[in-house]
Amino acid sequence: MLASILNCARVPAAFDAIADVYDEIFTDSEIGKAQRSRVWREADQLFPPGQRILEINCGTGVDAMHLAERGLRVLACDSSPGMIAVARRRLAGTSHGGQLEFQVLPTEEIALLRDEAPFEGVFSNFAGLNCVEDLRKTARDLALLLKPGATILLCVFGRHCAWEIAWHVVRGDRRKAFRRFQRPGSLANLGNESQVQVRYPSVRMMARLFAPQFRLKQWCGVGIAVPPSSFEHLTGRFPRAFHLAAAMDAYLGRTPILRGLADHILLTFERVVA
Repeated sequence: MLASILNCARVPAAFDAIADVYDEIFTDSEIGKAQRSRVWREADQLFPPGQRILEINCGTGVDAMHLAERGLRVLACDSSPGMIAVARRRLAGTSHGGQLEFQVLPTEEIALLRDEAPFEGVFSNFAGLNCVEDLRKTARDLALLLKPGATILLCVFGRHCAWEIAWHVVRGDRRKAFRRFQRPGSLANLGNESQVQVRYPSVRMMARLFAPQFRLKQWCGVGIAVPPSSFEHLTGRFPRAFHLAAAMDAYLGRTPILRGLADHILLTFERVVA
């Protein structure tokens, strides 16, 4: 219990420490843009304009802005006040203030939004849920906020990242190569001496954790040919190879077996009513 409390307190502080540089180190990076475009294509198909969507772990608000620009109404939450501050600055001066709201709220406390319910969908991008210890509780809480048949789209770290394993095995660092297999996860360095505990549940485990409130409808990989963001230095050295990898990624992400070797896994769940 104490470890859980400490990690809940550590997560906002860790992301506060990198809030002002997060867009520079990931959002605006070539790898960040390539992986995000894959997620957006899926989100654009699942969430039609006019829907009211809850985004959890919204970070600096890039995804929420994209959804709002497509005509969705979005309540976007994050545990990090620093991230929300950046998101609100992004929103200022745009025409989306009437359909987009940012709120400081950890995923662990998402049930506090019951007065805001019901939502027609939930979105979480780029592994925010990997920092949440009790995903079974998260599933129960989200079920309280959603209409029957609602869709949730979750992008989480994959368990078997081929790029990461191969790179670190070749370099002789087996600890980093297989860190995603460790239980209960591993400490991730975010920069500025900030660390957070990250867990890597498998697709099968995610399906079990979100049952019976949700049914896993489909999943795909994001970042198979495209490497994890820690390999951004390679995109400038091999630009043609990177653009080819980005073009191949959508196809590989839906290929059986290969899709499980991605940096991120994109899961689509449906709210089930017993």
